[in-house]
Amino acid sequence: MLTASPPALGPLLRGLRHAAGMTLEELAAASGVSDRAIGDMERGHSRGPQARTVRALADALRLGPEDADRLLAAARDGRRHVHREADRGRGLCDLPPAVPDIAGRARELAWLESGAGTDDGSGRTVTIVSGGPGLGKTTLVVTAAHRVADRFADGCHYVNLRGLDARPLDPHDVLGRLLRALGVRERDLPADPDERPVLLRRLARERGALVILDNAADEAQLRPLLPGEGRSTFWVTSRRALTGIEHARRLTPGPLPTRAAAALLGTITARRPAGAREGEAPAADLERIADLCGGLPLALRIAGNRLASRPAWSAADLADRLAAEDRRLDRLTAGDLRVQSAFTLSYEQLTPAARLLFRRLSLVPGPDFDPALGAVLTSLDLDRAEQIMDELVELGLLNPGAGDRASFHDLVRLYAHQRLREEESAERREAARAAMNTWLLGTASTAGQWFEPGPDPSADDALVPLRDQQAAEAWLRAESVNWLAALRDSAAAGEHRTVVDVAESMHWFSDRWAFWGHWHTVFELSRAAARSLGDPALEATHANYLSWAYRYCQRRFALGRATALEAAELARRAGDTVQEAWSLAYATHAGQTPEDHAESVPWSRRAIELFAAAGDKEAHPQALMALGRVLRHLGRNEEAVEVFRTTARAVSDPRTAPARHIADYTEMNALSGEAAALLELGRHEEAVAAADRALSLDSRVQVPALRGFASLHRARALRAIGRDADAVRQLRVGVAAFTEGGDAAQLATVEDLLAEWTGGARRPG
Repeated sequence: MLTASPPALGPLLRGLRHAAGMTLEELAAASGVSDRAIGDMERGHSRGPQARTVRALADALRLGPEDADRLLAAARDGRRHVHREADRGRGLCDLPPAVPDIAGRARELAWLESGAGTDDGSGRTVTIVSGGPGLGKTTLVVTAAHRVADRFADGCHYVNLRGLDARPLDPHDVLGRLLRALGVRERDLPADPDERPVLLRRLARERGALVILDNAADEAQLRPLLPGEGRSTFWVTSRRALTGIEHARRLTPGPLPTRAAAALLGTITARRPAGAREGEAPAADLERIADLCGGLPLALRIAGNRLASRPAWSAADLADRLAAEDRRLDRLTAGDLRVQSAFTLSYEQLTPAARLLFRRLSLVPGPDFDPALGAVLTSLDLDRAEQIMDELVELGLLNPGAGDRASFHDLVRLYAHQRLREEESAERREAARAAMNTWLLGTASTAGQWFEPGPDPSADDALVPLRDQQAAEAWLRAESVNWLAALRDSAAAGEHRTVVDVAESMHWFSDRWAFWGHWHTVFELSRAAARSLGDPALEATHANYLSWAYRYCQRRFALGRATALEAAELARRAGDTVQEAWSLAYATHAGQTPEDHAESVPWSRRAIELFAAAGDKEAHPQALMALGRVLRHLGRNEEAVEVFRTTARAVSDPRTAPARHIADYTEMNALSGEAAALLELGRHEEAVAAADRALSLDSRVQVPALRGFASLHRARALRAIGRDADAVRQLRVGVAAFTEGGDAAQLATVEDLLAEWTGGARRPG
């Protein structure tokens, strides 16, 4: 016998509140749950609140046992859905494994634990653990986190901010990881850089989570990641004191005293296998090792692990080896390189091939890498590179990441790069870097070409088999930091043609990942490269791409319009009518005011003429779309309907149709525009039909913004003809689509409309 699923929490809660005759504010006052939190539940934004919250609501509503059980069941079901949807974010911010042995930090651990998950009334939910490298800051906070994990109902989360890198992690990207780890779906992540910190602060206020932000670079990187007052606790580690961060608890651990350091070594070496040269190591030898390591916990741990893995060694043997390397310690007594001697103990155990890979991976600019990059840097075959990376992970010289990716600890990266400088000539280092950049940019170009008109690119790269659009997109996203850095290097080296070619290959792909945050950089570099090549037509092309990035990705409409007009002038000077037409179309799209729209009508008509004369099947319908939109903005909806219908016919007619994926995208766009114009004319049944045809293409197009607009127009038309329930359902589809697409302005519009139609709370401000 089938059991019916519990009803959705939002509608159920709203119905029970209405039945009780209570407003949101009255329920909030009676239950102690904020009106915003209740509104989020009713709108479906918060589908799985904690049981204690639901019980408080049930008590305030004076529900009977049956209704209270229904409400609790709906919340439990919502939590299950939220957990399933959050699966893709899991693993991004998991705590590193607990360290089984730690010594000499009892006071620091107790101090950290005392401030975890508590509010002393000061609002100081942030703790900063600062000090020099190798002091065990990360081990300290991770150990404490495992000890207090049961205090945090919403989990413990960890992000390495890579503060020692030349380019530390962008706070925007870190916010994306944390929000996903906290249960926000990727498609729900705000695209606006100012909105992500707001959402994190809100979640930190409402949820009980522990967040570790490891290796912060400076205050500027850290501030967007910190909460206000709330239930969550944030622990930060950094080399810097971060004195500019106010209202934080602070801890600065020092090196371990000799006896504590020897105790740590004794705990580690107690795991030595049977048959080791000696049993319990003499305390004097352990203290000698501790002194040679300078009391630095990281150096002690590496030294102890090497002794534990070498049954033939005695503690005295290890101490003698450390003493023999005392010259290195003398040379590197300050800052990050104080642990070089301990790293060398592991490095000396590697095969020549493993040493080579270890050194060369330090050239990777991004926070992580996969075996393919290792193979490129060393000319090893892929299987061998993967095997060696596994060995380096096993030895603790690399940290395991998602899938087959790995990363350096900051200090190990510095050590690896030092070994590279000392053991390889400048010529060999630069040759390896050049090989890496060449491969990254070549692979990026191939991946990008999967989204261009024309035949599919060759997928014969043995290192990365890019067999379809899905594989291409996955690679471009995973290696985005690395190929973007390679593009910057190429631009700095004056390799202008390479820069232009890579950016050109990204033209159509960029639409699929519009809110990555770096397209303006890509196209600024390519425009500058085209200018350096002295090719005004090429510069016009990339100025047009840059106009799109300014307008669509950054919402800098005036700059997008000005850049498009600069491109138009460049194209006219070069006699390139196709790029002139693109410029006029981009300028039309960037218009905001009635004056802009009126000025844009002749521009878009001129673009249509130029594209038609050139026989450009991809571009001609885009110019028609620009004209249709500007006519609609001007209230000339009868004309707009005809233009949108002309566009749809053009892309569906085999004689004039562009590439299939571009035709589908454009037809869906045109049908959505037609529905909007028909809606303004009061032709509601026709608007529903046009939106239906648009949504029928969604499975092939899969662009959230188009799905959102078609859903919005269809919902409004349905409501106008009295189909209110269908309208609400369709508007919810629009909410999900605009959230996935990252369009904050449209999301606010549809959420406010949904609240109005359903009687829920409106969005603030």
